[in-house]
Amino acid sequence: MMDKNYYAQKLNSQKLFKVYETKIPRVKQYLDAEISFVRNNLTGSERVLELGAGYGRIVKELAGNCKSIVGIDISHESVSLGKEYLKDNPNAEIVTMDVNNITLEEKFDVILCLQNGLSSMKATSSDFIENILGMVVTGGKVYFSTYSEKFWEYRLMWFKEQAEKGLLGELDLDKTKDGVIICKDGFKAITYTPKDLKMIGSLSGYEYQIQEVDESSVFLIIHKK
Repeated sequence: MMDKNYYAQKLNSQKLFKVYETKIPRVKQYLDAEISFVRNNLTGSERVLELGAGYGRIVKELAGNCKSIVGIDISHESVSLGKEYLKDNPNAEIVTMDVNNITLEEKFDVILCLQNGLSSMKATSSDFIENILGMVVTGGKVYFSTYSEKFWEYRLMWFKEQAEKGLLGELDLDKTKDGVIICKDGFKAITYTPKDLKMIGSLSGYEYQIQEVDESSVFLIIHKK
């Protein structure tokens, strides 16, 4: 399995920006619906942290719906692009940081790990979950999202589009199946099932819920009460 450095070295900066310049309407709908779900659950007073923020796509979308928002990403190039991308959003910030070694001192009302971020981070251990929850204030929430199995066909279309743009290696169609996408350059993306998300929710020790959105995303929402 390709490690997290794939994102630091290959899927970064302008390439990552082009990932979201998709011409597939159903993928655009998925991206909008995922953000809208979070936005509709914000009151405007929250301090928000996004894990694996890339160049700040989601950070910018949500900046107007919260008190402040910080995005962290492992790629220096993506963060450099993000600083320019977010320059007109005074309550938004993006910094280079590894999710497994977060050094931020403040606590947050909401932490986001969206768009199947768990797959790229490969961090679902009890220690990881405990560390993330330790950064949330009492009464706060953590949102993890992955893909719905109903979205598989469109997800494949999107990855093929990215490969055609040269953003990823060619898909290995013999090995790509059952929610796992494998490219011939070594890239591998898995999908967390609702069962997997329930396991993570149980590991947290807090109240949680699983919710499907738009037949494209499945959210795990942990309430730190």
